[in-house]
Amino acid sequence: MADQRQSLTDRRIAYLPLAREKQYKVRDSDLPGFFVLVGKRRKSFMVHGEFWRDGVREFAVQVKLGDFGQMSTREARSKAKEALGSITRGQRPGEAPKVRAGAVTLRQAWERYRDAHMERKGRSAGTIENYRDHMERLFGDWLDKPLARLGRQPALVAERHDKITKENGPYIANGSMRSLRAVYNHARKSNTDLPPLNPVSAVDWNKEHRRKTGMGPNDLGSWLRQLHAMPNLLRREFHLLTLLSGSRPTALKNVRIEHIDLRQRLIHVPRPKGGEEKAFDIPLSRPMIRCIIRTIRLGRILYPEQAKSWLFPAESETGHLVEHKEERCVLSKWGNDLRQSYRTLAQAAGVSELDIHLLMNHSLPGVNAGYITRDRLLRDHLRSQQQRISDVVAKGVTKERDALLLDWLGSAKVDDKRVHAEPADQAVIMAIAA
Repeated sequence: MADQRQSLTDRRIAYLPLAREKQYKVRDSDLPGFFVLVGKRRKSFMVHGEFWRDGVREFAVQVKLGDFGQMSTREARSKAKEALGSITRGQRPGEAPKVRAGAVTLRQAWERYRDAHMERKGRSAGTIENYRDHMERLFGDWLDKPLARLGRQPALVAERHDKITKENGPYIANGSMRSLRAVYNHARKSNTDLPPLNPVSAVDWNKEHRRKTGMGPNDLGSWLRQLHAMPNLLRREFHLLTLLSGSRPTALKNVRIEHIDLRQRLIHVPRPKGGEEKAFDIPLSRPMIRCIIRTIRLGRILYPEQAKSWLFPAESETGHLVEHKEERCVLSKWGNDLRQSYRTLAQAAGVSELDIHLLMNHSLPGVNAGYITRDRLLRDHLRSQQQRISDVVAKGVTKERDALLLDWLGSAKVDDKRVHAEPADQAVIMAIAA
């Protein structure tokens, strides 16, 4: 018999014929979801409900309330209303009331990820700031909405990726999605009611190309002339040391005076990209030492108070150089361009792949490389490789055309003897800077 719909009462249910072959339903026209299931032997009161959130059905449930004859239609309808009310609140009938873990907001998930994961694991301030920018600027309108909403509607994430790509560019769009993916995965560990599939999986990623902006040996002359013409002498030394060391600009900005060991010819980087466990020492070539000495002298003249603490002091809230970007018409290459140049020049200098990884503090490839003790190579081998790279930079200057530039770089023999003497006590070299 086909399913029916009518206003259910005890009398009408009593006259319903039992099923001859298969069960059939008689739905109540007054209360949607409430119905009687008529079988061959009995008639049962039932309720059916679906819980929808953000346009997505989260669960559906069908519950037996009791049998006709043991329960009146009025009692069954009252129980049906209670059961449907539970379903509307996102609770299956019979479940004890609980706070749904999936109600965590994106803001709560981000703050938890920042405090419990990033800061505890010693992530750099720059990395945390990058995540903060993504969460609070690009996803600011989502911060106080349930994170589960994104899990149930991954199309929202895909649409936001397209929007950021159009308005901010493909690289930052991809980067923001990596941040969101990490925050969501971390939230899933303590909020198991969140949809298990990360919504970022719906994103069609933008194709990324490594920017090829590094310089080769033949490009150095014109760039060094641009650098030497800069009026800000302290920034001039910063860019030169960035090229000679291949360091990330953020790491150099945060070099404190106590991080410099001129006697051992090292700069210690306590918190590079990757956190404290990636701390390492940069071996110094002779041109790098000369650059550091000039910087210390300039800092003491320009910013005497800040220079007591920082290699690159400035009148900023932190006390050190904050912004390293230049106008391209003034200096064509800076920042990561110089790190790429360092990698290119190292190859031109004949430095091995493994040594380049060690000098740039990259993860070592292969199992065997993991047995190398980096500190045991610093004072002799890696320093000599650093010197080879600095020599390639010096060769980019022609003696006839760039006498002033050569003098600034410290290629004059008298200056070389002065610094290469490697005094036994660091105070001697520090006196040169004074």
